[in-house]
Amino acid sequence: MLNRREEGHYISPRKIHAYDDFDVKEYRGLKKLGINLTDGSVRQLMERHKYAADTLQPTVTVGSIGTPVQFLQNWLPGFVFIVTAARKIDNLVGMMISGSWEDEQVVQGVMERTGSAVPYGDTTNVPMGSWNVNYVYRSVVRFEEGLKVGNLEAARAARQLVDDAGMKREAAALSLEIMRNNTGFNGFNGGNNLTYGFLNDPNEPAYVQVATGANGFTWSVKSFLEICNDIRTAIQTLRNNSQDTIDPENVDLTLAVATGSVDYLTTVTDFGISVRDWLTNAYPRCRVESAPQLNAAHSSDNVFYLYAEQINDMSTDGGRTFLQVVPTKFQVLGVQQLAKGYEEDYSNATSGVMCKRPYAMVRYFDI
Repeated sequence: MLNRREEGHYISPRKIHAYDDFDVKEYRGLKKLGINLTDGSVRQLMERHKYAADTLQPTVTVGSIGTPVQFLQNWLPGFVFIVTAARKIDNLVGMMISGSWEDEQVVQGVMERTGSAVPYGDTTNVPMGSWNVNYVYRSVVRFEEGLKVGNLEAARAARQLVDDAGMKREAAALSLEIMRNNTGFNGFNGGNNLTYGFLNDPNEPAYVQVATGANGFTWSVKSFLEICNDIRTAIQTLRNNSQDTIDPENVDLTLAVATGSVDYLTTVTDFGISVRDWLTNAYPRCRVESAPQLNAAHSSDNVFYLYAEQINDMSTDGGRTFLQVVPTKFQVLGVQQLAKGYEEDYSNATSGVMCKRPYAMVRYFDI
C-alpha cells in the first residue's frame, strides 16, 4: 500500500515577504510556514514557561534599557560663561586713547611759573618772572593674544552649536582687557620700564590710617557717625592740601572703596539714614565706586581713595588728577591661512595710570 503524501505549500520568491504577517489561528497552521510543532512539544513548552521564563532560548543581542538616555535629554538654550572679576580701572580714572601702538613712552610736561613780586622802587632792579619745565615719563607696554582654528575642531564645535573661532576671539579680547585692567591698577614691571598703576604710582601721597573708633578701626565695627567722620576727614584734608582749590561743592569727587568694605556705607542711624544717604546730601558731587583691587591693598588692609576728578587750575592738560593713556585698545596684528585652518594674532598697548596731581587725592587704610 502506497503512503499518501500531503501536498506541500509553495511560497514563491515574489510572495515570500507576504507571509511575514501570516495569520495563524492555531499552532498547527504554522506548518504551512515550515514551523512544525507537535502536541507534545507544545505542552512541554507551556509547562516550562509556567515555571521560569529564563529557561527559554536566550537572546542573541546584548541586554539594554528600552530607550537610550540621549532621547530623554532636554537641552537648555545657551551657555553659562565662567565669570571673571570686574574690570573697574576705566570706571575709576577713565581712559585716553592717545599715541600709537609702536610708541615707547608717554610724556607729560610739568610747568612751574617762577618769580616773586617785590615793592616798587624807581632805582631798584626789575624782578623777573620766569618758568621751569620738567617732563614725566611713562613706558608703553604691549600685550598679545592669538588663536588658532583647525578645520576639524571648527566642524565638530559647530555640531555643539558653538562658534569656535568666535569664542576664541572673545577669549583673546577678554584676556587683553584683563591685562590692561591689571596694568592700570598695578603697573607692569618689565625691567627698567616706568609703567605704574592706580595703586603704586610714585607721585601718590602716603597712606594714612583712619581714626580708631570705639570698637576698632575697620568700618565693620564702626558706627554711622564714625564712618561719616572718616569720610569727612578725607574731604577736609583734600580741601586743605589744595589750599581751597578743591571745593567739594564745585568739583566732582570720587570715593573709591575696597569691594570688601563698600557695603558698610549702608550702616544706618536709629532713624534709618545710611552713610550713603548722608554723603549724597552733604556732598552731592561725590560718587562712590568700588574695586576688588583695593581689598588688602596696603599691609593686608582694605583702603579707600578720595580724589578730585578734574580741576580748573589754569593748566592746559585738561586738569585731570589721574590719567590712563591707552595708545591701542585692540589691534589685529595679522591673519595667516594654514593648510588645515588659520591663525590670528591680536595686541593692545597701555602706559598704565599716572597720578598728575598728588595734592588732589588722599588715601586711607585699615577700613
